[in-house]
Amino acid sequence: MYWLSKKRYKIGLLIPTLLVYSVFIVLPIIIAVGYSFTRYSGIGKAKFLGIANYVRLFKDKLFWISFKNTMIIFVLAFVLLLTLSFLIALLLNHHLRAVDVSKALIFSPAIIAPIIVGIIWVYILDPNIGIINNILDALGASGLKQKWIGGEFWSPYSIAIIYFWQQLGYLVTIFIAGLKMIPNDVLEAVKIDGATGFQEVRYVIIPMMKSTISTVAVLIITGVFKIFEIVQQTTGGGPNHLSETLVTYSYSMTFTSSDYGYGMSLATVTFLLSLIITGVYSFLTREKER
Repeated sequence: MYWLSKKRYKIGLLIPTLLVYSVFIVLPIIIAVGYSFTRYSGIGKAKFLGIANYVRLFKDKLFWISFKNTMIIFVLAFVLLLTLSFLIALLLNHHLRAVDVSKALIFSPAIIAPIIVGIIWVYILDPNIGIINNILDALGASGLKQKWIGGEFWSPYSIAIIYFWQQLGYLVTIFIAGLKMIPNDVLEAVKIDGATGFQEVRYVIIPMMKSTISTVAVLIITGVFKIFEIVQQTTGGGPNHLSETLVTYSYSMTFTSSDYGYGMSLATVTFLLSLIITGVYSFLTREKER
């Protein structure tokens, strides 16, 4: 295997992967950005408009509604997923009774197709046929009934909870894998020194899992900005686009309104927001050189 150590062979092995990545990832992004500066219906020739689509975008009330909804989902999902998935992983990492069954139950939503997840939660949150409002009716608490999905206020919060339910098990699995990589000798030494459980987590486990925590955080950030099927299945962006996210609004403009150029400008802004937030997080959590 000596030949694998040579630089030219390593580059040769990477070329096929780079070609596939360039053709299916980089090139479509470049094309999308290019179309964002045009007026294009998807048929015929695109007309160059300069930055007109971006000027329109920042004056668009529906863009700001979808931006607000996306940020609500992002903040809730990020806080809940990052903290609770880590805490649940800590709990499941111990040899508790029925721990394997618990792991399977927690992970199971992650293997359900997002469109099916949406259908499941429609039967839970729908204002008319949903289980929650029907239970409130049965309890004589009709005054507490809400438009959990399809309303102007609660929809982004409900989407965040659905996304949390779907992704929790997957992220817990990543954290458990990270916990397994911490040497037992280190943890035993900490216990011998008399550290409490909180001190063990704060001063040993978290510092040794920084790379895992960063990976999970980036997965959450990029995942939130790709939420599509759940919104489409539960609210469809309605009523009157009030529950749209940036991704669903971009889809609506591109394929429903046939305003391809404007849809691509929305997609470009969404991509840049995801990139900026990921970059800011990476910068704030970077390890300082000593």
